[in-house]
Amino acid sequence: MPHDFYISTTDWLFGMLALLAILFYGVAVFHSNRQSRLRKWPRRRIVLWVAGVLASASAVVGPLAELSHDFFTWHMAGHLLLGMHGPLLLALAAPMTLLLRTLPVRQARKVSHLLKSPLAGFYTHPITASILNIGGLWLLYTTGLFAAMHHHLWLHVLIHMHVFVAGYLFTISLLYIDPVSRRYSYRFRTVVFIAALAGHGILSKFLYAYPPAGVPIEQARAGAMLMYYGGDAVDLVLIILLFRNWYHSAKRQQTHIPSTTDGYVYSNETTQNAPAG
Repeated sequence: MPHDFYISTTDWLFGMLALLAILFYGVAVFHSNRQSRLRKWPRRRIVLWVAGVLASASAVVGPLAELSHDFFTWHMAGHLLLGMHGPLLLALAAPMTLLLRTLPVRQARKVSHLLKSPLAGFYTHPITASILNIGGLWLLYTTGLFAAMHHHLWLHVLIHMHVFVAGYLFTISLLYIDPVSRRYSYRFRTVVFIAALAGHGILSKFLYAYPPAGVPIEQARAGAMLMYYGGDAVDLVLIILLFRNWYHSAKRQQTHIPSTTDGYVYSNETTQNAPAG
């Protein structure tokens, strides 16, 4: 497949998805803020959403995406943006909470039931999300998938969509910003998180020693180091947020104050009164 056609097609596809994501979020904020009985949607969440969309899109649209096609180091930079930085920012923007505030009561209840369904619970389980996220990376870089994605457009799109979705599911399985089907304990989430950190770190060291097929050793080592230290930077933010929420939750329990900051548990009776931040 011609290189120029490959790049232009993915630029158009992912660029349109990014624009639609920003547009729909903006429309939802507009409708939410028109309801006088609700607090205004926090501006910081709007900034987080736009930043998350731009971070994710920059990995698959524009100069970085083109460089990623030929240089493993730039590919790894895109991986960090698409699978870690972007999903974290988007999760902190609480898109599902905004959606529930915006929809009519009946439709919001349907969405709430979907979020609480066994299927949603399966994919947002910390272990499942970790396997999809870290396991997917092992499969990508230790098999022929990495080389194949550069020759098949459909596979290129599918893999990048998986990296993004898996990264988002992993983030929301640890940080309960939006409604969830089940709230697992901080201790359990921390244990799973540590295991995922180990899997990500071991993979980066493996790539340093054993590059994917067709990747020069110098590029592989630079990319592996970027994966290791760049991933640690995002993981540090996740650790801070997780432990901060854990601390506040324990403090509230000691004073018998109900917990709300580690995510909003949606109920049918409060469809139109979900908190803004």
